[in-house]
Amino acid sequence: MDDDSQNRLNENWNAVLSDVHQAATDAGRDPNSVTVIGVTKYVDAEITAMLVDAGCDNLGENRPQVLWQKAEILSLDDSVQWHVIGNLQRNKTRRTLRHRPVIHSVDSEKLLTTIAQESSAAGITTDVLLEVNASGDESKTGMTPDELRVVLGTMPSDSVRVIGIMAMAGWDTDSSAAQSQFSETRELRDTLATEFGLELPHLSMGMSGDFAEAIAEGATMVRIGSRLFEGVTDIGHG
Repeated sequence: MDDDSQNRLNENWNAVLSDVHQAATDAGRDPNSVTVIGVTKYVDAEITAMLVDAGCDNLGENRPQVLWQKAEILSLDDSVQWHVIGNLQRNKTRRTLRHRPVIHSVDSEKLLTTIAQESSAAGITTDVLLEVNASGDESKTGMTPDELRVVLGTMPSDSVRVIGIMAMAGWDTDSSAAQSQFSETRELRDTLATEFGLELPHLSMGMSGDFAEAIAEGATMVRIGSRLFEGVTDIGHG
């Protein structure tokens, strides 16, 4: 990739930061309370490295095996944090934990138990978010509120730390409906934090098309993909 591509990526990153900061300000929040996770699932290791050079130090991957490959190719220092935002199969947990990611997509008690066991064996503590199916769409992953309560009531060990809730708006959801789903997610988080005496400080919700609505409802992490790479490469949406 040439200097023009790096310059365009720099511009995209700064534009996203500006829009995220404006959304936080409009919501009466501190812009520094929202972390932008650059979703790199559509791009290769070279462009991922360019995004880091642009200033992004939180990288999100949907597929664990792609995270492994990029992490091993790039050998990024500890200032860059990886995030697993897609489905994590239990048999991929051990190798994934080598890269010390934050795992946003814990969608079952069994997965949480596996993460805890593998973290304990490795002598580490792993930060995770529990994924809720905010839209009720059967094609979406995530737990029901009752399933979340079961998981929080049977925490496996000190080797895993639940730091919040992750949610996605339903497919083809307009901005009003998306904001309503994000609002319900925030209210659920608040209720669960009170019920179980947990802080649950983080809400991972909002993507390129609906991050402003998510920030208005308290998102502390937004997952931005496609907007970052406009004019740099042909990609999908995220």
